[in-house]
Amino acid sequence: MIAEPVVYVVDDDPAILRLLAELVAAIGLDVAASASAEEFLEAYHACGPGCLVLDVRVPGMSGMELQRQLAAAGSTLPIIFVTGHADVRMAVEAMERGACGFLEKPFRPQELCEKIQSAVRRDVDAWRRREEQAGAAARLARLTPAERKVADRVAAGKTNKMIAQELFLSTRTVEAHRARLMHRLGIGSRTELVGLMAAARGGSPANVASEG
Repeated sequence: MIAEPVVYVVDDDPAILRLLAELVAAIGLDVAASASAEEFLEAYHACGPGCLVLDVRVPGMSGMELQRQLAAAGSTLPIIFVTGHADVRMAVEAMERGACGFLEKPFRPQELCEKIQSAVRRDVDAWRRREEQAGAAARLARLTPAERKVADRVAAGKTNKMIAQELFLSTRTVEAHRARLMHRLGIGSRTELVGLMAAARGGSPANVASEG
């Protein structure tokens, strides 16, 4: 179950911080406000989707430094920069490092809200894909080594006879493994097996061949 998204806002100007929090609340999203990068890091836990609206220049650790630190920690939290002191080099660096927006103050509230909603939707989708991938991988992990060998070959479109020859088993044994693995995974067709394996890899099957 994916947690409700949270929009984190970081700005050392109390009036701007309050405005950002009100804008986020107005579009129906939960908000967590911090006056510095350090305060944000103390409160932030990567336990669900969201995005970060971040001022470039804040006391202590700068917004750019926070972006680099989050990236180094493997964070995928989308970042939207807002700043009153923008320059082209700074904007290019931020976007190259994965920022999904760079707005100058005074920003248009509607534009910021649209970027926040877009970033949150993207992050929710990413969390959902990771959750589906973990679930599919966990299901496949239930298979015995022998069942996994058969499953891989079934997914590749090989017939029971071909699998038996490759694994030096009888066709009846392959049929038994195939029936057990399908039951263990809670699926009923090769198409579903291919889809499950694709999900475990974090993707989706481009073309699923007909039943083998």
